Amino acid sequence: MINNFKTIILLTLLTMLLVWIGQAIGGQQGAMFAFIFSLAMNFFAYWFSDKMVLAMYRAKAVTENEAPEIYRIVKNLTMLSQLPMPKIYIIPQQGANAFATGRNPKHAAVAVTEGILQILNEEELKGVLAHELSHVKNRDILVGTVVASIAGAVMMLANMARWAAMFSGGSRDDRGRSNMISLLVITIVAPIAAMLIQMAISRSREYLADESGAKMIHNGMPLANALRKLEAQSKFRPMTASPQSAHMFIVNPLSGQSLMTLFSTHPSTKSRIEKLERIRS
Repeated sequence: MINNFKTIILLTLLTMLLVWIGQAIGGQQGAMFAFIFSLAMNFFAYWFSDKMVLAMYRAKAVTENEAPEIYRIVKNLTMLSQLPMPKIYIIPQQGANAFATGRNPKHAAVAVTEGILQILNEEELKGVLAHELSHVKNRDILVGTVVASIAGAVMMLANMARWAAMFSGGSRDDRGRSNMISLLVITIVAPIAAMLIQMAISRSREYLADESGAKMIHNGMPLANALRKLEAQSKFRPMTASPQSAHMFIVNPLSGQSLMTLFSTHPSTKSRIEKLERIRS
């Protein structure tokens, strides 16, 4: 409930940022044009991003005979959460990680790496898969698409502001100089603000999936224990992953690199574990 409320507040802030920039540059028409264009791009991503990301990581679809343990766990979890059975994929990487994708519960997929199957026991794997199915149930792919649409429009408007500032550079009156300064501020501040809000929403949805997944199996400890192992493994054997898709994984596949917490798509593992340890049956 709290994380859903945070998402609404952050989405409102992001929308207000978009409107403010649009008014500063050229009124509502400029903002609307950028938003519609960004929405069109993200509409395509919403429908086809699952196929793109699965292909990117060479994920292989597996049958029940090929992966009976995963199928049994996922089938039981979908019955508990009243979700359709998703497709199961295995990523041929030794780095331990997992993600869920798909535009809605009827077209969902859960992907796990070979590495995660080697280091987690059955209960820990159940905690991870419950987390991923919670992303599906909470419609986080849709939330991510809406956020990306607005953030993308903000970035476009910031670029428009940069060009406007360049062409208004010859104005010598006070009003012209003031407009140029405002446009330069928008160019610098707006993309950073949009990125920070987008990252904050991503972290909020991770907390929500942790909580929902733990409640699905009536225990937060399996996922907490899994996160400890995944965090340690990510430092010892990081994944070969794209920064553009890092937010999809259960733990940041780029955590072996130096990243500021403020710009991270994931909450700290320590904070996630502390919250999970408070959820008991």
